[in-house]
Amino acid sequence: MNRPAPADLLLVHGRVHTVDPDHPEAEALAVRDGRIAWTGPDSEAQAWAGPRTRVVDAGGRLVLPGFVDAHNHVRLGSDDACVQLVGARDLDEIHARVRAWRAAHPDAPWIEAEAFDYSAIPGGRMPTAADLDPATGDTPALVLSYDVHTAWLNTAALRLLDVRPGRTELPFGTAVTDPATGEPTGFVKDFAVKGLSREGHRALRDLGVPWASADRQYGRLAKSLDDAVRYGITTVVEPQNSLDDLALFQRARAEGRLRSRIVAALFHPRGTTDAELDAFAAAAEEFADDRLRVGPLKLYIDDVVEPRTAALLEPYAGCRHHRGDTFYPPEEFAELLTRLDARGFQCFVHATGDRGIRTVLDAVERARAVNGPRDARHQVVHVECLDPADTPRFAELGVTACMQPRHAAPDIAGPGQDWAENIGPERWHKAWPLRSLHRAGALLALSSDWNVAEMDPMIGIHAAVTRRPPGGGEAWTPEETLDVATAVEGYTMGSARANFLEHDRGSLTVGKLADFVVLSRDILRVDADAIPGTVAETVVVGGEVVHTVE
Repeated sequence: MNRPAPADLLLVHGRVHTVDPDHPEAEALAVRDGRIAWTGPDSEAQAWAGPRTRVVDAGGRLVLPGFVDAHNHVRLGSDDACVQLVGARDLDEIHARVRAWRAAHPDAPWIEAEAFDYSAIPGGRMPTAADLDPATGDTPALVLSYDVHTAWLNTAALRLLDVRPGRTELPFGTAVTDPATGEPTGFVKDFAVKGLSREGHRALRDLGVPWASADRQYGRLAKSLDDAVRYGITTVVEPQNSLDDLALFQRARAEGRLRSRIVAALFHPRGTTDAELDAFAAAAEEFADDRLRVGPLKLYIDDVVEPRTAALLEPYAGCRHHRGDTFYPPEEFAELLTRLDARGFQCFVHATGDRGIRTVLDAVERARAVNGPRDARHQVVHVECLDPADTPRFAELGVTACMQPRHAAPDIAGPGQDWAENIGPERWHKAWPLRSLHRAGALLALSSDWNVAEMDPMIGIHAAVTRRPPGGGEAWTPEETLDVATAVEGYTMGSARANFLEHDRGSLTVGKLADFVVLSRDILRVDADAIPGTVAETVVVGGEVVHTVE
């Protein structure tokens, strides 16, 4: 056997879990020109070493393909300039944090906060300006919910943003009004659909909201990209962007901050024109390399369960009639998806309620009937409340279930939380049915949904395996757990396949891009509750070591 040309990088003494069923395990791997040239036993590794070969000694640790986070809002991110409300469980705590921030920033023109939890508001109601005013005074305040689907304004912000009776359909959301007086309450729905759109973001920026400025946006992106690499996420799918936002990724690339690979989906709000679709298609042609790819389209069919804006088949718990609404009538949405499918677009559709999910599956079925079956890989994103009758349709229609296991943990969605209370115990069996979908043959693409939940894949994998919070506790709906290997596959090969990336990532296979991570613990063998806290000790992207823990 001829000696191979020396590798650029050689990993040895690893427990390499390849996620490749044809060659499931190895001890070593060689990298040349950014791709995997060989995998095999340590006894054959020396043949790939040369004078310029960088050797990484894994020290017996677990080596996995780099994680592919199929739904990660790195551009939205978390903002250090905001009041942080994570963990604030009541209004008193929210007031205390806002007052402390205000005291530390007495000259700030705005108070901006993020990650408020709906359950912090007493009585299961939504927040009002009157709830916020005692802590903010006359300084305008904008507070974003933890899921960034709603916003909360104080009286000063309502006045400054000209929110009033007769002007409740805003460029950045829909202002809720008091049914008795018609006055805006301070709570704004549809922020994810309108406020995060191209026009909505421009409107917020033009109105002087600092959070929407280009520099603040870039700061959030750069910080999130650094976090992604630190967690071993070598490919990020950023699920909702406008054409304006692509310049932020280009800047990150030019400044060396784009160490993870990016797939950027473009937002398709209602009313998107054919000319805009042409511009989307042109962007997909322009940005098409393995570092920055543009192409999929993001749509919404419903909103979220906590404020009762997701679309359900039956009324919300405690309601006689309210089932939530879809953003499109079903027939209109089916026609829209059929047109987009005919143009060759892959669609990511946000759907949380069982009626919303069924509406999307019906639309995909229509598209296949009209256009003929094709390998479209449309995604239903979130799949939070799925009727069992629709479970087999994912595999039958070739639809990916893009899901976030962390959302299913009891501290976010379980008993005592707004999600569980709004759905009602008789429907809890519908919650994030990971195991049911997997057994039915659906493709699972697992993800974090940062900054709605923690970015760390270890947190997501733990939740998928236990349905418990990271600190332990009682499991919620444990019949829908996955085994660790299946969860790892969902965060690697499943997410790669869901995004047409299986030819060059998702597994440690000869010929694929050399994206991999060396973990501090063997998560395939340790107790499940030891998975959180596992760190990525070495992260390699394209054969380049981009992160190490000394």
